[in-house]
Amino acid sequence: MAVLATVILPSMAQQVKYSISGIYTDNGPKAYLIDKLSEKNIDSVVVANGKFTFSGTAEKDALMAVKVENRGWETPFFNDGTPVAVNMNDSTLTGSPLNERLTKYNVEGYVPMREFSAKTAKMTRDEILANQDELVDEMNKAGDAMVSIANKVFKEERNSLIPVAFAELYFFDNGSEAYDQLVKDQVVFANHPYLKKAKEEIENLLRPKDSPKMAFIGKQFTDMEMADPDGKMHKISEFVGEGKWVLVDFWASWCGPCRAEMPNVLEAYNKFHDKGFEVIGISFDDKKAAWLKAVEQIKMPWLQLSDLKGFKCAAASVYLIDAIPDNILIDPQGKIIDRALRGKPLHNRLQKIFGE
Repeated sequence: MAVLATVILPSMAQQVKYSISGIYTDNGPKAYLIDKLSEKNIDSVVVANGKFTFSGTAEKDALMAVKVENRGWETPFFNDGTPVAVNMNDSTLTGSPLNERLTKYNVEGYVPMREFSAKTAKMTRDEILANQDELVDEMNKAGDAMVSIANKVFKEERNSLIPVAFAELYFFDNGSEAYDQLVKDQVVFANHPYLKKAKEEIENLLRPKDSPKMAFIGKQFTDMEMADPDGKMHKISEFVGEGKWVLVDFWASWCGPCRAEMPNVLEAYNKFHDKGFEVIGISFDDKKAAWLKAVEQIKMPWLQLSDLKGFKCAAASVYLIDAIPDNILIDPQGKIIDRALRGKPLHNRLQKIFGE
């Protein structure tokens, strides 16, 4: 019986007390205590005299967060039993060494995006449109800063729970295969329930298994014909075969995530093109000038096609595209072997095909 108890007890949820004090400059808004696993509010209280408090019990090491009404940023922490003091004006926190390190990473990773959001919030619509290209670049750099911190944490904090708080960013940039390789070695955070949830959510977001879009994998591609920037008509079939693997990349000049992904596609193209990797860009633009300007700015060396019909273009109905960026990877026999490859998962897939 004693042996059985030893096996069972570690799997039982241990409840520990939490004690949270917070400050915020404005009086009147609500402060919320959030359970990140369920994304539900555990408690809420009105900020009074610049202060608020929470107390109660929750699972040990649960990932939690404090958020103030009408303020976009959360301050995360782990419920490790040490009292937490949160400054919601700058999202800093004092508490256990674990939570203070988490706060340092969190602030470092998100400051550029917060500054970008504060800047654009003060701009008029006309100012945003007039500076669209510069703002997209600035937003991409802020996003890169967040991802950089996530990758740093997963590398340097293998013996703590801190990577759990950055799981979405890590999976979005690296995909599941890199993580599965990472946790072959024993790491402290591997069995945290929030990490498992984040992994599944990002997988479903990037490559939803039950989506009708994914049903194209394993089937022959459907050919289509569109014009290049000079008006010359081309078919996808012109490039399929003869040992070539073709990525048909669906994007648009106005799509921030598409433009953010282009350096990654360009890196893959430069690395694998001589081995038989080809890219065809199909734009969902409806204005030729904007399309051509983006092609020139991003300096994409592969063929670009468009019928300038936006989401009414031929590709949208053929491949059920209702959001971009998106892509399909076609093998030399014309079979679609993968879809929605972004970030490092694109490189991982191509490395399996072509080697290092």
